[in-house]
Amino acid sequence: MYLFLAFLLVPLVEIALFIQVGGLIGLWPTLAVVILTAVLGTALVRGQGRQTMFDLRRSFNELDDPTEPLAHGAMILVAGVLLLTPGFFTDALGFALLMPPVRLAVMRHARTRMTATTFQIGTAPRGAGMSRHDTGMPPRGDVIDGEFEEVQTQRDPNRPPSGWTRD
Repeated sequence: MYLFLAFLLVPLVEIALFIQVGGLIGLWPTLAVVILTAVLGTALVRGQGRQTMFDLRRSFNELDDPTEPLAHGAMILVAGVLLLTPGFFTDALGFALLMPPVRLAVMRHARTRMTATTFQIGTAPRGAGMSRHDTGMPPRGDVIDGEFEEVQTQRDPNRPPSGWTRD
């Protein structure tokens, strides 16, 4: 029901705002503002997206919980979509989502409504109830199956052995 209301009300709000702003400043300045916000928003999203990717890589490298950078990245992606959508209301929402305090407030609100049951980085330790076959890892052993062909080469008699082989 909420999604239906959003799809109904957002375009109506956008149309009303276009009419109001267009009546105040005219058609061409209104279109210029819409294009300018899309270009400015794209630049801001690109910069913040880069920083978020850096934070995500850092959390993976340090084996930290990556949920916060992932959530920031998702909200920056949504902000980019909102900023590329023509309209003043969606631009305001997009620019708001680009502000870290707003994203933190959204995440704080989302945490009250969600519960994480498990979080794991890496594979299960040995003996944790899963065999190597269950994890998709190759079995351990000393036997490596393969084919080979011995190649005879002519050796220069004036050149000493390389040291890699015994002659």
